[in-house]
This record gives sequence, structure tokens and C-alpha cells, in this order.
Amino acid sequence: LKFWAMGSEAEALEVLLPQFERRHPGLRVDLQQIPWSVAHEKLLTAYVGGALPDVFQLGNTWIAELAAIGAVDDLAGRFAASGAAVDFFPGILAANQVQGGLYGIPWYVDTRLLFYRADLLEHAGWPGPPHSWSQWAAMMASLSALAPAGRHALALSTTEWQFPVILALQRGAPLLREDGRYGDFQSAAFQAAFGLFLDAFRKAWAPRLGDTQIGNPVIEFARGRFLFFIGGPWMMGELGRRLPTGWQGRWETAPMPSWDGPYPGASLAGGSSLAISTRSEHREAAWALIEFLSKPAQQIAFFRLTGDLPSRRSSWNDPALTHDPHAQPFRAQLEHTLAVPKVPEWERIAAKIGYYAEQAVRGSLGEDEALRRLDRDVDAILEKRRWLLEQRR
Repeated sequence: LKFWAMGSEAEALEVLLPQFERRHPGLRVDLQQIPWSVAHEKLLTAYVGGALPDVFQLGNTWIAELAAIGAVDDLAGRFAASGAAVDFFPGILAANQVQGGLYGIPWYVDTRLLFYRADLLEHAGWPGPPHSWSQWAAMMASLSALAPAGRHALALSTTEWQFPVILALQRGAPLLREDGRYGDFQSAAFQAAFGLFLDAFRKAWAPRLGDTQIGNPVIEFARGRFLFFIGGPWMMGELGRRLPTGWQGRWETAPMPSWDGPYPGASLAGGSSLAISTRSEHREAAWALIEFLSKPAQQIAFFRLTGDLPSRRSSWNDPALTHDPHAQPFRAQLEHTLAVPKVPEWERIAAKIGYYAEQAVRGSLGEDEALRRLDRDVDAILEKRRWLLEQRR
């Protein structure tokens, strides 16, 4: 079996794959490590050249693109027969589904939630994290009023597309309209979300800094330069490694606040999946490998090696996770995730959201004009999609 995996995950597989080969004496896995920086392009190039491996890792926002060109096998039948569907987080599983097909099996999961300085928050009179956006806004307003120069309530990049998208998804904004043919960023729901994102800068809850200007978030967080940031599971490891001994209890994690529904609010369904090439001549063996890596025992071993969170609920019963107070809010958040639009062009659309977010934050464009231009640019990005959909009618 030829297997491509990315980054440090490929290194961890070197530990896990010998057990698979012992269980399947007739199979050998040829593992190749692919840098994340070139992975997307390499997968597309390999498909065009007829050189995709039997099994490969891919970010779940790539699934729609690879499914559209016929590169990945529909695993819905095999997955249904496995009886494991109820053990996977529904939002993450939905991110792997395109038009009724299942084109990837969630391998590890990623979502965003709040990291906060519990000690400083309590010192300011707030006993716990916010449960609603209105409560969080009140917190940040009071914290900002008390903050000395150079300190802020929130670390947030001016190019952050995830923040307004999370808010918009909580509001029920579709982001795209007419089956993904056009942008829908001038909708009332997205306008409200975008306005709250801009408020973070207009009201000085966050400094007007881009990614490269914020500095090392762990160091700034430890210094108390800000009390909140929105981050993924990798930040647990970063904080654990970099903060000095004795910081236990001074920082915590919490699920995302809710806009106007029950707590917690939804966040993004992210992570990596395992897929099988439509041109593989070893699909049964490829599926056996995916099933092996998806078993709770392997997911826990993988978590211990990488810190990547398991995609199956039953894996979270392991003491390595149940006894980790910073991981448990991720477990709660994973029950409340939503996928971004499943169109091949999503990566380019997300970049445009970040671009126009910064234009609006810095005052180069007004809020309404930024969203108008965002819709215009997204419509241009989706032009080929509209043409293809018309050809299928």
C-alpha cells in the first residue's frame, strides 16, 4: 500500500504502522511524508499524472475539491457497514460528506475555542468564561476600560477569517447562495457577524495588528498583554511546553460563546481525514488500513504521540483525555461544530474574507463596501463552478 501523510503525523505513523503490518502479514505500507506547504498542490498534480497513492491524508476543507474531480473514492457504503457512524462527532463527519457521498474518514479533529487567563479574569471580577457573545462583549468592554497602555482584552489578527465565519455560522448565515454559485456576504446575518468582528477593533478590545505583528502569542499571553484568544488544540501543547512550572489553573479553555442560542455556540469543523484514491487497485487493503488507524486504541496512541485530538467519541474515555482539564472543553465543543461551504474554491474564498476584513479594520474600506467587494470577488472565484453546474443541467 502506498500511503501519503503530512508533517509530524507521518512521523507518528512510523510508530503505529508496524502493528498493522503484523496483523496483516501479506501487506506492507510504503509511507511517504509530504510537507504541509506543498501537500495540496502535490495531491492535485499526482491525480492529473495518475500517481495518487492508495491512501492519503488530506485537510477536510480539501475534500469537496478532490471529490469534484473524481480523485477520492466514495466510502459511504463501507462506512455504513462498519457500524461506527454514531461514534464520530456529527459536525466533523458532515464536513467529509459531499452530495450524499462520504469521501474521507475523520482521522483527527480540529476546532476553535476560547483560551483565557483565568487568574486575571477572576481578579477583574469575572468568575468564569462568557457563555454568550453579549456577555463576552461586556467582559471585554470592562477589561479594556481597566487595562493599562499596551494591554488588551483580546488577541485577534486583522486578517482573521475564522472569527467572523464562526459568528456568521452561529447566526445561520449560509455564506454562499444558490447552491454555492454566488457569495452571500451582504446578508443580514453575515453583516451582523462582521460588525461584531469590527467592534473588537473599533472599541479597542483588540489591537489593530496582523498575524506577523502580534508576536509570539504564548509569550504575550503569559505577560498578560491579552486575556483571551481563539485557538485550536495545538495551542494546548504550546502553552504546556512554553509556560513555566506553576501555571496550572492560571489559564483555561472554554467552548465558544453562543450568539442567541444555548451554550456552547458552534465552532468550525476542522481536522484531517483519510481517503482512498479512485484509481487504487488495493481498496480492500486500503480500507483495512483506515479502519485500523480509526480504532480508539490507535487514536489514543496517536494523540499521545502528536497531541492531535481523536475523531471518535469513545476515544475520549481514555484517562489521557478525561483527566486533562484543558482538553475537556474541546470535547464539549466538538459536539457543536459546523462545516464551511463544501465548494472546491473555499480556500480562496477564506483568503478573500481575511483580506477584506483587514481593509475594513484599517479603514481603507467602509464596512458595507468591503462586503460588497467581497461578494464581487467571490462571485468571480465561483464563475467556473457556475459554468460546470450549468453544463450538468
